[in-house]
Amino acid sequence: MAAFDLPALPYAYDALDPYMSAETLEYHHDKHHNAYVTKGNELLEGLPHMGDTLEEVVINAHKQNQTGLFNNAGQHWNHRHFWNWMKPNGGGNRPGAVETAINESFGSFDAFRGKFIEAGVTQFGSGWAWLVMNADGKLEILKTANADNPLTHGKTALLGCDVWEHSYYIDYRNARPKYLEAFVDNLVNWDYVLELFEKGPIELAA
Repeated sequence: MAAFDLPALPYAYDALDPYMSAETLEYHHDKHHNAYVTKGNELLEGLPHMGDTLEEVVINAHKQNQTGLFNNAGQHWNHRHFWNWMKPNGGGNRPGAVETAINESFGSFDAFRGKFIEAGVTQFGSGWAWLVMNADGKLEILKTANADNPLTHGKTALLGCDVWEHSYYIDYRNARPKYLEAFVDNLVNWDYVLELFEKGPIELAA
């Protein structure tokens, strides 16, 4: 595949204040995400063809135990979505189809909110909390360590929150629960969640 590229943020650095600061976004996007892109490209150069899409590279690196490439490609994939899972004045109203699916899978939005935040709080060390769609269309909460993501579990990511310390320490210090609450209540771009939801379960080549 073509080399990894660092996507521009879909909003200004200060657009998510006061829930995520410009300083956090500058470090997280310009330094951390960029480092995954740079290192991922270096590792790709020394390997045979790993896939035509980023998703294929992530899956193949995982299957072939190419740990370095998996960590960087996985984090690149995670972050490409993460920036789009947030927007200024986010949170709030959910699109009808997403609201219905959440209610059917968890009983209520409040129940989903509690389980999602709990997943992020209880993910030991670095990792991610996810809302995923299974092959049968049912929604589920998942948490993964480090660069791992729903692709390696055969699930479709609808929403993900980065709980690596660099995603929140500047703004929240060690108060990960407050960060997760702010993410769900004030940052989530539910229109992007709907876009992924409407595409349905992912289909990846075996």
